[in-house]
Amino acid sequence: MTKKKPLISVVLPVYNAESTILDAACSILDGTFQDLELVIVDDGSTDQTLDRLKSINDPRLVLTKTPHQGVVAAANKAASMAQAQWIARMDADDISHPHRLETQWKFAMQNKCDIISGLVSITDLSGNPVQSMRRYEDWLNSLTTHEDLMANRFVELPMVNPSILARREFFLDKCRQGDFPEDYDQWLSAFESGAKAGKTESLILDWRDHENRLTRNDARYKQGAFDHCKRHYLLSGPLLNIRKVILWGAGKTGKSWLSWLLNKGFEIPYAIDVSPRKIGQCIHGVRVISPEQLRTIYDAEIPVLAAVGASGARELIEAFMENLRCIKGKKLWFVA
Repeated sequence: MTKKKPLISVVLPVYNAESTILDAACSILDGTFQDLELVIVDDGSTDQTLDRLKSINDPRLVLTKTPHQGVVAAANKAASMAQAQWIARMDADDISHPHRLETQWKFAMQNKCDIISGLVSITDLSGNPVQSMRRYEDWLNSLTTHEDLMANRFVELPMVNPSILARREFFLDKCRQGDFPEDYDQWLSAFESGAKAGKTESLILDWRDHENRLTRNDARYKQGAFDHCKRHYLLSGPLLNIRKVILWGAGKTGKSWLSWLLNKGFEIPYAIDVSPRKIGQCIHGVRVISPEQLRTIYDAEIPVLAAVGASGARELIEAFMENLRCIKGKKLWFVA
């Protein structure tokens, strides 16, 4: 008799995580959604990670060990072993909340989404909130609709990788090796393909920050690598076959984007800023105008990149541009 395939396969690549792997794995297996398998690929751990995992007595655990090749190879291996048509990602140092998968599954079915995340809490390994990450956490949790996620995807990945549930095709061999953050690349590629994304408005994951986390210690997660990745997908996505762009923001971040756009051959008719000190200046040969000046001359066919980071600035720009029929995620994108 053929064994019934699970509704969800959870994939978890792990390397030397003996102190956290049991909590991570059990947070999935002990959750309210039971029709799953947990596929764990031990990427050649040299500590007690594998022994800890072997202590779990649950037929839904699928465990294999490979030579150490890195997170990309381990993640792809786990996805290739997954049986379900829906795959969820999990990391070895995080904690899924009990209703995570149940909530995401219901959201996916009700909203016909391809990629689903949810709200996260950024904590240390003891479960205490990381105050230095509070603004970032608030930003992540403020973006829940498909339109919000698409418009902000070039700021940073607006969905935490180990919180994602997605259709199988967005996982199989989609994690690429390179000098870039593999998760950001994976999901920017999925967004570019036209996938519909969304978030449940409930807390689903404790994303645990610590000094040994891979994203803190690998060159692939440095700012320059993120910039290269987001600019690659801007050129192949929203800016494909576009030669004229308006830039909102003439501060430090805006100037960096302005230089890049000009170097790529884009025509920038003007930049926009609210600072009286900057309005009227020419930066790299581009005139800076005020939002009120833009109101009288804006051409709705020209896309807008908003390179601002001040608290509340993106929301104000979104509202202003919406009045000019420039809609976020279609003609307006936020960058950082």
